[in-house]
Amino acid sequence: MKTAAEDTMASRARSQKQRDQLRRHMIAIRRKLAPATVAGWSAMIVAHLLESFARPPGQCIAFCWPIHHEPDVRPALTAWQAQGCQAALPVVTAPARPLAFRPWSPDTRLEPDRYGIPTPTAGPWVRPDVLLLPLNAFDAAGYRLGYGGGFFDRTLASLDPRPLAIGVGFELNRVDSIQPEVHDQPLDWIVTEAGCFRPR
Repeated sequence: MKTAAEDTMASRARSQKQRDQLRRHMIAIRRKLAPATVAGWSAMIVAHLLESFARPPGQCIAFCWPIHHEPDVRPALTAWQAQGCQAALPVVTAPARPLAFRPWSPDTRLEPDRYGIPTPTAGPWVRPDVLLLPLNAFDAAGYRLGYGGGFFDRTLASLDPRPLAIGVGFELNRVDSIQPEVHDQPLDWIVTEAGCFRPR
């Protein structure tokens, strides 16, 4: 007979397997999108961001370089920069550690990091008060699936005060529930091509 601890471990393993399958499926369907569709939906997301946050939602706004047909929100960042805010990109300094951040502008030199993502290799470290997070899958409760490394959950949990967390993604990645775990950090806003929403 299994002990309670063994049952808990087995349940966690099943949940992790389901989340990994969902993550792979959601990334795969997004990567099948035509580039013109990605560009069009990205432009709609940028328009919703700038309509909902006509003034920058923070002094330092971090975002993610778009990969695998994620929304490209750089036009929103450049618009907010014109109003005086700072933009930043995340930097992975070590596995299983919170992210660090360096300033970004359109002329910032970037090099691929260990995951192949363009990343600033020089510049001062900055502390964002807003994070724009990509959504491989998300639900109406405001929980998201990233790429499985837990970097943004650790980052949100480690910063005090906690940055405003705005998820940016496409409606085709919306699900009933991602089956959140205790370490998952909820989003404050979700922005898709359909509009800007506060999670329930």
